[in-house]
Amino acid sequence: MSYDGEQTPISSGPGAGREPRLLEQVRGRMRLKHYSLRTEQAYLYWIRRYIRAWLPRHPRELDGAAVEAFLTRLATRDHVAASTQNQALSALLFLYREVLGVDLPWMENVVRARRPQRLPVVLSRAQVASLLQKLAGREALMAGLLYGSGLRLMECVRLRVKDVGLERNELVVRDGKGGKDRMTVLPGALKEALARQLAEVRLLHARDLACGHGRVYLPHALARKYPSAAAELAWQYVFPATRLSEDPRDGVRRRHHVDEKVLQKAVRRAALECGFDRPATPHTLRHCFATHLLESGADIRTVQELLGHKDVATTQIYTHVLNRGALGVLSPLDR
Repeated sequence: MSYDGEQTPISSGPGAGREPRLLEQVRGRMRLKHYSLRTEQAYLYWIRRYIRAWLPRHPRELDGAAVEAFLTRLATRDHVAASTQNQALSALLFLYREVLGVDLPWMENVVRARRPQRLPVVLSRAQVASLLQKLAGREALMAGLLYGSGLRLMECVRLRVKDVGLERNELVVRDGKGGKDRMTVLPGALKEALARQLAEVRLLHARDLACGHGRVYLPHALARKYPSAAAELAWQYVFPATRLSEDPRDGVRRRHHVDEKVLQKAVRRAALECGFDRPATPHTLRHCFATHLLESGADIRTVQELLGHKDVATTQIYTHVLNRGALGVLSPLDR
């Protein structure tokens, strides 16, 4: 069995024309099962690469050995990360099981990409304070939520009005990593800024409604179950985009949430201005949230719940970066 990577043009050979039909089937199946748009795009990318790698043969004509060869090539030639290889594997399993109705044998001969064991980058409290001071307006509020509530970047930009509890000092994270909901703390220092942001969202939503828009995207089948919910203030994004855009799923013009790259670029600029000797990203603020809580004596199980980790072993990595040295141990010389 040969493998020619992506050398064969998609428009040549007897297999030309098969890809679009098959990808449409994949897309339709994923939307039927309510996969996110990001997952849909990622899966379609890997399935397209797999199809191109084996043209002119159709995926139905291939077997587990072809999938093994494709995944092995990703690790040995392309040197992809373990998470990238796993994503490609998930995409191909979806193609075969959900679309083609084929159960692939367990692939024991795949050369797996190595998963490096890296410690998270954590800033000191003073560094976090200086970083946040370099930010302003919406970006400062979003970065404050990442550090003060332990949100992931996409959890922050997807936050909706109904999930902000100003009176109870809490945030509800819906459909987080692993499809789980969780509750986390809302910093009192951000309540005033967050209240102003919600007031701006209210005015913007009223203007959108007056212009015939104002209907936001609803996940899963909620749009069919609650037809009027999309136009309600409660379902609007806390951090909406500045302009309307066309939803690639149905072509409807809506106001989506702000692009996550806005905060990524703002944090990168602020870190450069601070002159840090280590890279800092929005996700770094989530690492700082966990580490600084543990330094303050918070129970690791509580931190696990706030972060939404499935296993406490994932949370325990932060005990390795406490400010008492490696593994949280005080050097005997300091005693």
